[in-house]
Amino acid sequence: MRLPKPLLERQTLERLERLALRWQKSFIGLFGGHNPSRFPGPGQEFLDHRHFHIGDDLRGVNWHAYMRLERLFLKMFQVEPRVPVRIFVDTSESMACGTGGTPPGDAKFTYACRLAGMLCYVGLVRLDTIVLQPFSDRLPEGYTAQGGRHRVAPALEFLTELETGGRSNFRAVVRQFISGNPARGLAVVLSDFLDEAGCEGPLQQMADFGHELLLVHVAGEDDRRPSWRGELELVDAESGEAQRMEVDRRAVEEHAAAYDEFCAEMERLALRNRGRYVSLMTSSPLENAIFGSLVASGGMGLR
Repeated sequence: MRLPKPLLERQTLERLERLALRWQKSFIGLFGGHNPSRFPGPGQEFLDHRHFHIGDDLRGVNWHAYMRLERLFLKMFQVEPRVPVRIFVDTSESMACGTGGTPPGDAKFTYACRLAGMLCYVGLVRLDTIVLQPFSDRLPEGYTAQGGRHRVAPALEFLTELETGGRSNFRAVVRQFISGNPARGLAVVLSDFLDEAGCEGPLQQMADFGHELLLVHVAGEDDRRPSWRGELELVDAESGEAQRMEVDRRAVEEHAAAYDEFCAEMERLALRNRGRYVSLMTSSPLENAIFGSLVASGGMGLR
């Protein structure tokens, strides 16, 4: 499927000015960010003193302390690193579904891309380095945006050119990503997490490599509680395989229970790695998702 144009209205973006992306880990990165790190170095906020060693920069010596104590102490400041923020957008064919519900929602892909555009704008306002990375069974070329809010237009144009297609393969995608991206950072994954082989192991591997996970589970109303009843032939959106089954009230309840357990497992995976998990329905307004669920999770905050 293709995305509508424009992807986001200017009024929508202007309401995001006071937000900032948040992460909990400390990363070694370029200076100029807004999230404090535990690593000392050049900065503006005083952190601590340590003893002066041969080879240290004399400009960092606390000369007032030397005049009182006749000992050399070096001033240390809190670093604010500019950390790579990678926004992974699932483009597998299952993301083209999800328009059901009352009121009807967007397709999961449209919802995810609009959300990616909003997160990208928030990051650019705070001078973060944003990488928009589509994925399905592989990692195609992404788009790097940096330099401020005026760079958001090309990023939104990149998103509107994306199309759904193919099957999810988290294992292949994470392997390709880790092998080609040594710099650790915040990984925001916008997906329905529907992978026949499972996505928990690959996501754990990404966390073990040092990335902080913000898992945004984009779901349609029918993902949890299908609205259809009777004897049906269901076709897998990604593989095209068909299967006949009887769908009654008991089957729907069992499916909802299994779906809830899957969401709980994804949340446990994120939390035990100091990450966050957010579940969003496509029938929920995007601004509610941003200012409600994502802010409440700690993935975003007011600045």
